[in-house]
Amino acid sequence: MRALTIKDKELELVERDTPEPGPDDVVVEVKAAGINAADLMQRQGFYPAPAGSPPDVPGMELAGHVSAVGAGVPASLLGRRVCAVVGGGAQATHCVVASEHLLFVPDHVSWDEAGGFPEAFTTAFDALVTQGRLQSGERVLVSGATGGVGVAGVQIAHALGAHVVAVTRDSTRHGELRALGANETITLEQVGSLGHVDVVLELLGAANLSVAQGILNPHARVVVIGVGTGARVEIDLLVMMRTRYTLTGSTLRSRSREEKAAVAHLVGEALVPLWERHEITVPIAKTFELGDASAAYEFFAQPGKFGKVVLRVGVQ
Repeated sequence: MRALTIKDKELELVERDTPEPGPDDVVVEVKAAGINAADLMQRQGFYPAPAGSPPDVPGMELAGHVSAVGAGVPASLLGRRVCAVVGGGAQATHCVVASEHLLFVPDHVSWDEAGGFPEAFTTAFDALVTQGRLQSGERVLVSGATGGVGVAGVQIAHALGAHVVAVTRDSTRHGELRALGANETITLEQVGSLGHVDVVLELLGAANLSVAQGILNPHARVVVIGVGTGARVEIDLLVMMRTRYTLTGSTLRSRSREEKAAVAHLVGEALVPLWERHEITVPIAKTFELGDASAAYEFFAQPGKFGKVVLRVGVQ
């Protein structure tokens, strides 16, 4: 197989043996793989892959066909169109995936879109629904709304019947966010003057949260997913005492196999049917061939993107 590897902080495409599935695993012949901030961090040596994942092959999400099944996995999965979140190794032509982590890709969905679905939509769903307990009619603030998780969060919150406020650094993408279901679109400078909210999906970090903590309704929930504008923020404990809001954070990569399976099950039940009915979509900022991964990583690192950056790994 061909695999993208990290060596001395540089990306190199190499040939490796195609992996074999273990018990309860499958091998996916990868067609597309989304790029995420974790990949850039891993390249710089700050975010190593968890045990059991290839230590030098980046990639946390993939889409493709099941090409082999391990003991305990039904042969009926062979050939199925699937996507999944993985601990690493997605940016290769073949990847081992826990069978219970698979999501089934609707027939109408392109491989590019499928490759950008699992990490963004799983992360946003887990943050908004499982941790944020978002309910219909509540107001939700999505910061960093133009990124992969942001556009997923806007659509999920809209589908749940929430009033969605999308926050961006400037107003250039506001029309596109409203088309995805945002009720209001504002810039960072306007957060402090916004009406109160019940849930915050925090994708920017300090720049937004330092202000957003002042516009929380009683019993609001703040879920931190990204810290691109800074990881340190001063918390006003008097505000926390008065509103009794909760502040939590999340990553998927470090969770156990069982925990990831539980999340995948919920996403498969709640979001895949919406995907099948064209009610949610994966906006693609740009696609690159696997051999152009260095250019893809450079593009991903630049601000102003709308949606996912995806590597085309196999023949589409």
